[in-house]
Amino acid sequence: MDKRAPQVLKAAKKWTPSPLTLILLGLIAYLWFRPPAEVSEENRAAPPWQVVLPDGRLLASESLRGKVVLVNFWATWCPYCRKEKPVIDAFWKDYQARGFEVVSISVDDPPEKIAAWMKDKGYAFMAAPTNASVAAAFGHVASVPTSFIVDADGRIRHKIAGQVHYPRLENLVAPLLAPPPTGTP
Repeated sequence: MDKRAPQVLKAAKKWTPSPLTLILLGLIAYLWFRPPAEVSEENRAAPPWQVVLPDGRLLASESLRGKVVLVNFWATWCPYCRKEKPVIDAFWKDYQARGFEVVSISVDDPPEKIAAWMKDKGYAFMAAPTNASVAAAFGHVASVPTSFIVDADGRIRHKIAGQVHYPRLENLVAPLLAPPPTGTP
């Protein structure tokens, strides 16, 4: 028997991860390589809904008619929600002039926390806490982030279960928007 075998076995035991380490590594790998968001075609009318914005203003779905709206369900504790917010903000800034709007619905935070979080991050699109009318319009949202794209006629066109990305928003939203203004001769 090779004299180095016990030393090799001892070194291998030293570098063998514990079950807890393996579980944590597996969880990190799952979260890092999580499957992409699932997009479904909905094409159904959205019942009227309304939210109270943190500043006390009432926002009713009827006031958004004529615009394409991303209704985004999120939570401040959700890492994927935090990761998608800069994307949503950039897309909103790029497409707002063409009739795009965002209403970000927090599933569990009070208005004060939503306002503070949005201000801290520098986001100017609308955000509000959820309520019964939102749940009736969009159904039970089981996980965050989940987003709905509502067309200018108030029909829910797409549901995105998972994190949104800029190219995905371009593919789903841009065809629903008014054409970009042409330059003047």
